[in-house]
Amino acid sequence: MTMTYTGAVLDAPDARELAAFYRRLLGWTTEEDSEQWVVLCDPAGTARLSFQTEPGYRRPVWPGRPGEQLMMAHLDIEVDDLAAEVARAVEAGAEVADFQPQEQVRVCFDPAGHPFCLYVREN
Repeated sequence: MTMTYTGAVLDAPDARELAAFYRRLLGWTTEEDSEQWVVLCDPAGTARLSFQTEPGYRRPVWPGRPGEQLMMAHLDIEVDDLAAEVARAVEAGAEVADFQPQEQVRVCFDPAGHPFCLYVREN
């Protein structure tokens, strides 16, 4: 038996809208595109990020609060210049979280409210 991990899927109220944000952010290309399902692929063709339209989608709350929709997962994106990439993410449609738990990490929210982290690797 062979298994190959190919990527993650993010639910959203509008798959195409969220995919457009990540296309701007990551510079990846569209591999599949329909109203309910969009797949982006990295330039090397080895990683994918998919988006699924979910009419009942509820925006997660971060940091978590009892009784609220909790974050189930988040994306980590390594960058060389944290300040420049945070500015670029905001220009693409991201929002910077008020709470920042680490100096070399910036938690942001995509347009559907999924948290993602931009970070600089510490040597």
